[in-house]
Amino acid sequence: MKKLLCGLLMLALALSMAYAEDTAETVVYVSIANGTLMTALAPVSVSDIDEDGALTINDALYLAHELYFEGGDGYASAMSDWGLSLTKLWGVENGGSYGYYVNNVSAMSLADPVQDGDTVYAFVYTDTAAWSDTFCYFDAEFRTAGAGDEVTLTLCAAGFDENWTPVTLPVAGAVITINGEATEYVTDETARSP
Repeated sequence: MKKLLCGLLMLALALSMAYAEDTAETVVYVSIANGTLMTALAPVSVSDIDEDGALTINDALYLAHELYFEGGDGYASAMSDWGLSLTKLWGVENGGSYGYYVNNVSAMSLADPVQDGDTVYAFVYTDTAAWSDTFCYFDAEFRTAGAGDEVTLTLCAAGFDENWTPVTLPVAGAVITINGEATEYVTDETARSP
């Protein structure tokens, strides 16, 4: 009887631990742009919405649209010759000209996994002729500072070297905007690579 009771208690403990792992909340921060920044590091609690057994970029973007896109039907994805692909982002359908990054690194697929605390950036290419759009980001997503504290940030751009290897490049001469409004702040020539 003691062995049976001990076995039942161990089974209950194992099940409760598995349940706790399954119900742990995964929050990612989603930014979406379609020529204009639509969401900026908006928190999204990710669940396996497409039931593929993983928490993915697709799940995060779908749920971000459910939370923040007004008017419904702003997001769609579908299988293509290249795997799971975006077909609509923030209401824009442009034949598949979208980009997406996780933690400032270009993702291979919408099926790439996301983890708690990740940042997901997705955007609609605005220049589908010369492909001049460039993904840029600051070297710090979140900073804590008091009123009047000076904060130094580096604006970085995703790019490629002469061998088409992805690299991070500092950006000089960019006007900084806050909430869509241009400021007097401009990145300078002392920009450095993080």
